[in-house]
Amino acid sequence: MPWTEADIPDQSGRTALITGANSGLGLQSAKALAAKGARVLLACRSAERGAQALRAVQEVAHTEPRLITLDLADLSSVRKAAAEAREDGALHLLINNAGLMATPHGTTADGFELQFGTNYLGHAALTWLLMPALREGTDARVVTLTSIGAFGARLHLDDPNFEHRRYNAAAAYGQSKLANQVFALELDRRLRAADEDIRSVAAAPGYTATGLGSAMAASYSSFLVRKALDTAFKIGDVVLAQNVRRGALPQLYAATAPEVNGGDYVAPKTFQMRGEPVIIQPVRTALDRATGAALWARTAELTGITPDPA
Repeated sequence: MPWTEADIPDQSGRTALITGANSGLGLQSAKALAAKGARVLLACRSAERGAQALRAVQEVAHTEPRLITLDLADLSSVRKAAAEAREDGALHLLINNAGLMATPHGTTADGFELQFGTNYLGHAALTWLLMPALREGTDARVVTLTSIGAFGARLHLDDPNFEHRRYNAAAAYGQSKLANQVFALELDRRLRAADEDIRSVAAAPGYTATGLGSAMAASYSSFLVRKALDTAFKIGDVVLAQNVRRGALPQLYAATAPEVNGGDYVAPKTFQMRGEPVIIQPVRTALDRATGAALWARTAELTGITPDPA
């Protein structure tokens, strides 16, 4: 039988932090875990939308959830959010869910290309800073969201911020999601080498109607480009996309299924686009240890944060 939310094991006594929990896949994951007994920390950039999400989670929660302000595009905010979460005690589950898709060129508060800085660097920094709390938890897991866009993408560690090459929104998105997958597997290698009781897993939602595409379209200044993209995404959402509840299943499976091992990659069964969550082969670049080590070192250099584990 296909795996569903009903198959999530009891999460009583476990604490989960989910980035981007104010809407879409993050909010659905928060509600699903809270309904199974987890205490959920909703890490959201917008206080207003975060408060709305908190109320939605409270309706199904057995344990009072908590809102934490987090802007992944600002490393000072990442540090502050991590410190706040560590004060909460042991952390059993971190879902690096939030993200931007194919946006016009922009930069983070720290000067990084917006998608690479938000989708990847912010999450990598958050993960390292939360490692002490994850060590306090039992059978802890880190689930990092990647995408089918990682396949065919290239990781330019010599120019991750498009400072010496022409910016391309789709290429920037693919690079950020490839970096997420490479990081997830490198983190697991280092956790195993250190004999840590923490699993690192990558997951992709497939094509899901989250509104991310239309939000991306709205960010373009050109009316014609904005209108064309918005129409295309709306048609795709109707014809091809899964609903959010199904789209959240891969990350929930990665986060809770007993059979999931560290270093696994979970995605929808049918062409990684839709269907039940299954464990499949990661992209080849993520399996390359030299690339993983190089990304690890470059991330530390860019963020100024000490990697954990070393």
